Amino acid sequence: MGLLVFIVISFVSLLLSYLVIGRFLQRLFGLSTEKNTPAHVQRDGLDYEPARASYLLPQHFSAIAAAGPIVGPILAGIYFGWGPAWLWIIIGSVFIGGIHDFTALVASVRHQGRSVAEIVRAYMTPRAHTLFLIFIWCALVYVIVAFTDVTAGTFVQAGSAAEAAAPGPAVATSSTLYLALAFAMGLMLRFTRIGPVRAKIIFLPLVALAIVAGPWLPLDLGKLMPGADQQHVQQVWGYLLLGYCFVAAMVPVWLLLQPRGELGGYFLYIVMGIGVLGLTIGAVSGNFSIQAPAFKGWIAKDASFGGALPLLPILFITVACGACSGFHSIVASGTTSKQLDREADAKPVAYGGMLLEGFFACLSLTTLMILAPAQQKGGADAIYANGIASYAAQLFAPFLPAGVSPFQILYQFALLCFATFVFDTLDACTRLARYVLMELFGWTTRRQAVIATVLCLVLPAVAIALPRVNVDGKALPLWKVFWNIFGSSNQLLAALTLLGVTVWLARKRMAYWLTLWPSVFMMLVTLWSLILMIGPYLGRWKTGQPIELIHHLQFAIVLSLIGLAVWLVIEAFITWRTLSGAPPSEATSPVAEVA
Repeated sequence: MGLLVFIVISFVSLLLSYLVIGRFLQRLFGLSTEKNTPAHVQRDGLDYEPARASYLLPQHFSAIAAAGPIVGPILAGIYFGWGPAWLWIIIGSVFIGGIHDFTALVASVRHQGRSVAEIVRAYMTPRAHTLFLIFIWCALVYVIVAFTDVTAGTFVQAGSAAEAAAPGPAVATSSTLYLALAFAMGLMLRFTRIGPVRAKIIFLPLVALAIVAGPWLPLDLGKLMPGADQQHVQQVWGYLLLGYCFVAAMVPVWLLLQPRGELGGYFLYIVMGIGVLGLTIGAVSGNFSIQAPAFKGWIAKDASFGGALPLLPILFITVACGACSGFHSIVASGTTSKQLDREADAKPVAYGGMLLEGFFACLSLTTLMILAPAQQKGGADAIYANGIASYAAQLFAPFLPAGVSPFQILYQFALLCFATFVFDTLDACTRLARYVLMELFGWTTRRQAVIATVLCLVLPAVAIALPRVNVDGKALPLWKVFWNIFGSSNQLLAALTLLGVTVWLARKRMAYWLTLWPSVFMMLVTLWSLILMIGPYLGRWKTGQPIELIHHLQFAIVLSLIGLAVWLVIEAFITWRTLSGAPPSEATSPVAEVA
């Protein structure tokens, strides 16, 4: 198969799925163009604020995408070859991830814009609701911890010879300017007569200028802190990022979330457009071809799994965003459902957004496919940036003087894209964590919202202050020690979300099979992966090898996740046996379905 054939098949498959399955879903759920959504009924200017589909889709897309559809597919391609990763992206996004995102959004909109956890409370038990909320909140706080450290690390990394034009301080400058532009765009849209189209015409070129300005005006905190080592500078960046998260979570959605999301979404569109056009030109001219193997074997090597990574089930937790990700349900039922202008917009925003992310994952996979195994060096961000810069160079090289290469500035552009995607998830996660904590405690006031936001950022602040953990002779940040567990917990969240929606659909006597079978599949592969994680610990215990404290903690967390999953399945089974066929009435349920 050629590279061009690969990208064409990917695009056509996802487009046809949107047209056929998307239309089926819209009719099945009876999505209306006239019924008032929570964005209108509960409009408060802070969280509930209607946004047109063309405005909401890029915001939703940038929030769910982040770095997931870049890192996951590239890692899976390195482990097992690009073939298994590609099949899971296409099949998963169409039949599991798309269904997951769409039903989570529709269920939330039909229940006053509440989270999936609140829907679980309405249709299952208060105990299941509490467990679900705690699980979601812990997952969100973990994302804040991990992405804060990743972003801070990006801002302090030194430019090597291969990326001299893209040191961390340059990316920090461009990212800061990007956020400032989002604030300015929000104010302009709110207080002037400039509409969304003209605002994009103004601000998207300014984002491009912010990218160009980065290397010329590097924001290097190290120079402002004489004698501080890189680790200390990174910690300071971490605290500054958490301060930004607090502000971003508390300001009205029209001021930052919506304009930042739209800029980030169109940024993603532009990256995909440049990537596809450059790939096409390069493939036709013979500059690019598939160099990586389609299949590398059923077992890959990794010390965290006792030296072995079996394709089944590890593929399904490695590629999450781009195929199926539980985090998407938090976004769909957290921020997106509170901004959906019409019910019918759920099709392009949720189902279409998932398929769009699947295509983005396919494009990310090609950046690995054009490299032979010996060339696959550096992290997923470096492989991605190299690929996107190479594609873009095919477009711009013909317009430059002989001997002038645009590769370095394009590499800077691609790295900023990577950092920007993480930013878009970081502030959305903080707002979502606030929603969850306020639901858990029943808080509703502005003062309580401030307290909830502070509580959500306490653990990330502590994590930043902690020294690195020594694991098997390697010094690692705390979040990285639990990264594989987080991958499994994210997919477990997807399975539990689908399970909760299944109970709702069964109560409504609707097509509950639509979410039941994806829920069973995701539950099985997730529990399988968690059980595999226990293996190395038990192996050390049986052979009498010394076990570090951190391994005991990992073991306890894995057992807790397995216990939580089994508990919620039992709760769902109990509910299933007592189904009466009618949804809870408004008198008995605080989140009764809107008729």
